[in-house]
Amino acid sequence: MKEKIQLLHPQGRKLASIDKEKYDVIRKAILQALKKGPLQHKALQEAVEADFKKNKTSFEGSVGWYVECVKLDLEATKVIDRINEKPLHQWVLKALR
Repeated sequence: MKEKIQLLHPQGRKLASIDKEKYDVIRKAILQALKKGPLQHKALQEAVEADFKKNKTSFEGSVGWYVECVKLDLEATKVIDRINEKPLHQWVLKALR
């Protein structure tokens, strides 16, 4: 049986439990993308997909859904921050703020 990880939500709610292997792959791609600077949600998802294509990463499931869930978990665990700029939010690595 694959190891699972319980995802957290910034507002304290629980999210889904997902395979740790998938979590690690998405987390790595998100953090890599945010090293270049703040990104809006769509740009972050596109950066993760581009990273997968560039590195020929095989991923089963909806990349967009996993990016959203892992992004919320990283926010809840204070690894990344949400920047509330209108009209759209952006996310940035906490260490770069």
